[in-house]
Amino acid sequence: MSRHKLRKFAAIATASNVLLSPPDTKGNWQKNFFKNTNPIILELGCGRGEYSIALARLNPDKNFLGIDIKGDRLWAGAKIAAQDKLKNVLFMRIDIYDLLNYFAENEVTEIWITFPDPFERGTKYRLRLTSTRYLPMYKKILIDGGCVHFKTDHTKLYEFTKATLQENKIEILEDIADLYNTPIDNINLTIQTAFEKKHLEMQDTIKYLKFKFN
Repeated sequence: MSRHKLRKFAAIATASNVLLSPPDTKGNWQKNFFKNTNPIILELGCGRGEYSIALARLNPDKNFLGIDIKGDRLWAGAKIAAQDKLKNVLFMRIDIYDLLNYFAENEVTEIWITFPDPFERGTKYRLRLTSTRYLPMYKKILIDGGCVHFKTDHTKLYEFTKATLQENKIEILEDIADLYNTPIDNINLTIQTAFEKKHLEMQDTIKYLKFKFN
């Protein structure tokens, strides 16, 4: 591991807005961590936290938690959030497959999955964040009527996700095959990370799905 990455890991270990596999979180996010009763919203695979931070700025009445396993990426988001004194966004370094160890049933209001790894090689499809490996976890921690937002530039992943949802009788609330050539009434969908801007410059279309569990 490079010295640069080691410095970032050391920084997040002492950052007040980054949690490293914290204990006693289930059912306690509002009381013990955000210290309010506002809704809890997750971004899974948040990377550098750009989307989580933008959501927090646009929605000061909601709590946001960006989750990723790569601590050096979380460092970037944590640094910006601290500089901007954002109190409604935190970051947590865990494996997403361990979600049920950290959240109680019906504790989360919404989940955002933005530009996740498509895992195209070999048999890695099961690692996709919209595969049946993960969907039951989302259903368990979401409140009744809670939804998942999914954005991607990857056509095959978008089609895979639609097919998976349909096969599992999960209700698709919105299905937009070309986000920026469609009227948008949700300002949260207009957030653009550096990754998204790069793909827009390459003339890639951005796809969006919103779904909920029955």
